Amino acid sequence: MYRSLNPTTGELIEEFALHTDAHVESSLEAAAAEFQVWRRARLGDRTEVLERAARELDAARDALAELMAEEMGKPVVQGLAEVDKCVWVCRYYAENAEAFLAPRAAESDGAEAWVRYDPLGTILAIMPWNFPLWQVFRAAAPALAAGNTVVLKHAPNTPRCALRIAELFEAAGTPQSVFTNLFLDNNQAAAAIGHSTVRGVTLTGSSRAGSEVARRAGAALKPIVLELGGSDPFIVFDDADIPAAVEAGVASRLLNNGQSCIAAKRFLVQAAVADEFTERFATRMVAQSVGDPRLDTTQVGPLARADLRSTLAAQVDASVAAGTEVVVEGGSGDGPGFFYKPTVLRGAPADSPAGAEELFGPVAVIELLGSDEEAVEQANRTRYGLGASMWTADRARVDELIPRIDAGSVFVNGMVKSDPRLPFGGVKDSGFGRELARDGVLEFVNTKTVWMR
Repeated sequence: MYRSLNPTTGELIEEFALHTDAHVESSLEAAAAEFQVWRRARLGDRTEVLERAARELDAARDALAELMAEEMGKPVVQGLAEVDKCVWVCRYYAENAEAFLAPRAAESDGAEAWVRYDPLGTILAIMPWNFPLWQVFRAAAPALAAGNTVVLKHAPNTPRCALRIAELFEAAGTPQSVFTNLFLDNNQAAAAIGHSTVRGVTLTGSSRAGSEVARRAGAALKPIVLELGGSDPFIVFDDADIPAAVEAGVASRLLNNGQSCIAAKRFLVQAAVADEFTERFATRMVAQSVGDPRLDTTQVGPLARADLRSTLAAQVDASVAAGTEVVVEGGSGDGPGFFYKPTVLRGAPADSPAGAEELFGPVAVIELLGSDEEAVEQANRTRYGLGASMWTADRARVDELIPRIDAGSVFVNGMVKSDPRLPFGGVKDSGFGRELARDGVLEFVNTKTVWMR
């Protein structure tokens, strides 16, 4: 069962039954059959669909932001920004797919040789609730531009977002079965991964889910892209612009109510500026407006589900019991909804939840940092490797440390974010493969060598 539950009030909005196995089978077969048509469509026709999807998104901007606020608690101002980013990624691939997919001449012992990029087939996209539009469009836009068809398995708590995405593609003139939404449980999703019509899988989710998808896709010898969790370090050196670092750090930690894989989660601050940073940071965290995500003034809304709040609260309680200092005590709010107020911890033991696990909510952990060598050691002291943010005025330090940080991206004097123009992904338990930019469109193509005498 897919359940749309308002996290601000805890009230049920609507329920949706799972699709039957027979419906899933016929949908997968239809997507595979349509692939044979879609792959032969002119590239310009495929990218025109993306351009029209961008226009549909833009026209529905306010309603989509309201939908996300109601279904998973995203503050409406951030929801508007998410829709704008979906418009951007559609137009980015509409404008750049031809160059990305153009055949490339190669040297060989033949009279001619070149490399071409052909679509694979149906791509199964298993997508999360936290960015319910962006995660789907950043996966679907390059796949569709390349000539693949896409089947979406969205999160069970954002069914209305999933249905609305399918409606947007339909309104954009996407041929039937080029983009298909299915309501699947985990067993049905596992069967879909192994289905003969599915030629690739992309997942954004937890490391546990990624491991299971990787196991099943590997057994079926299918390519996958995994964008998983993160425990991103936010490194503040003694020569940093502290006010700027504080503003970016608070924005990063509280993005999407703290429920973002690439949010800054561990703040590693050199001793000389630690007191100033902590005081400023704590003040800004306390000042954030917590409330109804539909209000323009709200900066932090509720967590998306009750179990997410319970898990976060248990992690914080266990960390405090292990000796972690509480700088700002937020915690669960009173009244209805799944609210958790911004919280700041300091000095978490390495084996405590705050020191070893991903805290998926508005909780920041500050750690004291010594030398540059220690910065690298602490930044890498995690099983994750998604992003890292480094704050310093020393370019030599940047050039020395960046190659040694185990992360898919490093942002200097800025918060980690995804950008259609830049490859996005992680290492270690944060997954593998890349989304966005040219790298993203080439994940699900057949890189085909052609040789002629």
